[in-house]
Amino acid sequence: MSAQSTPSELRKRSPSSSPSGRSQKDRSLDSTRQLKPSYRPNNALRMTAIRVVVAGLLGFFGLRAAQKWGRSEVPDAYALCSPEGKIFTVDEANPEVECMVIHGSHFSDVGSLADIRLRWTAIPVRFIQSGAVVVPGISDSHVHILEYGATIQLPLEGPKSVKETVQVVRNYILSDPDVRHNKSTFVEGWGWDHTQWLLEQWPTSEDLENDPVVRGRPIVLQSKDGHAIWVSKKILDDIEFIPEEIEGGTIFRDSNGNPTGVFMDSAQSLVNAPEPTHDQMEKRFGLAVRDAHKVGLTALHDAGFNPRSLAFFKKQAEEDKLPIRVYGMTYFNESAEYWGNSVEKVIGAGNNRLSARSVKIFADGALRSGGAALYEPYSDNPETRGFLRIDPELLNKVIPRFLRDGWQVNVHAIGDRANGVVLDAFEAALKDANVSALRPRLEHAQILAKKDMARFGDLGIIASIQPTHAISDMWFGEDRLGPERVKGLYAFRSIIDHGGRIALGSDFPVEDMNPLAGFYAAITRLSPDGKSPHGPGGWFPEQRMTRQEALKGKHDSRSGLRLLLRRPTWYHYAWETCGLCRSIERYHDNSCGQAFGDKSVGHGDRWAPGLWQDLMEFTK
Repeated sequence: MSAQSTPSELRKRSPSSSPSGRSQKDRSLDSTRQLKPSYRPNNALRMTAIRVVVAGLLGFFGLRAAQKWGRSEVPDAYALCSPEGKIFTVDEANPEVECMVIHGSHFSDVGSLADIRLRWTAIPVRFIQSGAVVVPGISDSHVHILEYGATIQLPLEGPKSVKETVQVVRNYILSDPDVRHNKSTFVEGWGWDHTQWLLEQWPTSEDLENDPVVRGRPIVLQSKDGHAIWVSKKILDDIEFIPEEIEGGTIFRDSNGNPTGVFMDSAQSLVNAPEPTHDQMEKRFGLAVRDAHKVGLTALHDAGFNPRSLAFFKKQAEEDKLPIRVYGMTYFNESAEYWGNSVEKVIGAGNNRLSARSVKIFADGALRSGGAALYEPYSDNPETRGFLRIDPELLNKVIPRFLRDGWQVNVHAIGDRANGVVLDAFEAALKDANVSALRPRLEHAQILAKKDMARFGDLGIIASIQPTHAISDMWFGEDRLGPERVKGLYAFRSIIDHGGRIALGSDFPVEDMNPLAGFYAAITRLSPDGKSPHGPGGWFPEQRMTRQEALKGKHDSRSGLRLLLRRPTWYHYAWETCGLCRSIERYHDNSCGQAFGDKSVGHGDRWAPGLWQDLMEFTK
């Protein structure tokens, strides 16, 4: 991507004829002093003490610059500098610099302050706070946007028993007069986690019926991992037909064979829940964006558009109502017809804020709920090996078809058997193919057999992983898998060392959306309070990622590791901060191409002259 042209009155000479632009303060991220991992816990990550500022066309100036210059007076070009040279470009040729020049919508130059002033005449210069660092804005490679908004309404993560969870539902009903006085109002919640209850057991519809306030209402409660739903008796009674079995799913039953009210994976499709209205989706979207901006996220990969949510996001794009970049994966229903040759891809809609040119296929369920497909039976439940949600024969048919029809293929796989089956399908489909253009992804890649760890690098498959899952599942992982097989669970280092490419995400609302939580989990493998089943050194510490891998996004040029610290949209926000960010003021309205979605992305995970400008400032 060529550099953006600049006004002649600002330039003294072109950067091509100038010095390298690196000062003595320009230090490599490989510096031992900077990057030696500190694996000691920092009291709940010290995240609540970190202020995150995302800035764009106004750079770091934010509200302060707006107050000084006024919105219409912000210069078209300016230099942003760090007193300590702590601007990380994520560019191997110039990894850490003192200053960057922003001109219009692009980065136009980087280097030392002295060199910038030589190359640019009369350019305004502003400094970030001492002790702060600046990094490119962050994308989350695996999220569920509207589902996150729904969790705000009735969050269920936290109670330690079935009874406490029901009490939360009761309190919600009593707190809303419209719900309290109308028993036909649909109640929806998200986040219950039976693995965190003091008595680990599956809930039932009778548990809801035991409370007089909750009894008789239509209630659907989604589990934390999104792979099971717990419904009330009213919902059960409204299901016209419940088969004995359903492929790729489980219907929980009592000793008499009657459904208990829990449906797992594909069986969830049996439950008839009302579709959210456009206004409801818009409210949920607004809540998700609000919280995403608070923690510095500027681009989101939604891992599961259905026809209704896709239509919603397309409408938002048409009406210029997308305040964040969204890259969508459209869900493939394994029981429906193939649609890759009939559905139109969305590429750069809404001024390049929305793309939906990838497909999401489910290979299996989740480890937490026991649906992940394993080669051998579960250690804590020898009667099952989990299950595949899609027949391998069908998988081998649809993956090459989607690739031929120009879709990025992203497959959910958690169990070692599921990962093996998907890697087999990718290997067959990618023969003589341009893998870098097709960008196939394995979503989660949680449990891997040794024979499969090297295949990511060999095949060019992107492992889309969520480090916060590791520190959640480490407490029950060995019980599920046993002492040997658990070594292949969240084996990040093994994937990287075999040349694999990794994309980092959170899977929110399943986990904390704060990207710092994922960064902390990746480099420490400790809980937020500094604990792990293996002690303060971390859970399987040999699988930790380094700081430069988690932040910089590149392991080395040969492995091609990228962590989606990518160039985000540059419709920009500046935040007046106090603790965590609170108020947001919008200053400009534009965006760039999307990660993994636009062929014009180029080196979208770094800063260099000619690239779209966006940045993130961390201050203690």
